[in-house]
Amino acid sequence: MEKKSYSLKEAKLKVQQYCAYQDRCHKEVIEKLQQMQMIPEAIDVIVSELIQDNFLNEERFAQSFARGKFRIKKWGRVRIVRELKLRHISKFIIESALKEIDETEYLNTLDELARKRNDAVKETNSLKRKKKIADYLMYRGWETHLVYEKINELVK
Repeated sequence: MEKKSYSLKEAKLKVQQYCAYQDRCHKEVIEKLQQMQMIPEAIDVIVSELIQDNFLNEERFAQSFARGKFRIKKWGRVRIVRELKLRHISKFIIESALKEIDETEYLNTLDELARKRNDAVKETNSLKRKKKIADYLMYRGWETHLVYEKINELVK
């Protein structure tokens, strides 16, 4: 099956709709344009126009990404940072995005997750129980020192 070929104008319009639907990072937009079989020069032109027209803003993307993944998926900072780095977001922007997460809300969410997991784990051996809870929380990207403080508070 042949891929549709796009003019510069058509491709720009399609990617504007893609960006308007939800915030995107540069990497996602470039990949989308590459899938559309656009040449590198056209990709550069379209990306710079999207930035000028404010369709593409990495800081806005990183902030909404951090807020969303924390509030909806209940990810910790470690996982959020890792995912943003995978999207080639700069360290400066990542730090600004993490400021979107309220510290009190962050600790309350960790407490809530740890308690739910503690109730769900059927293990009676306290060391194995702690490990299961810790593995779960660290997979979700919560900081090791916070995880162990919380587990020691919950599991005796």
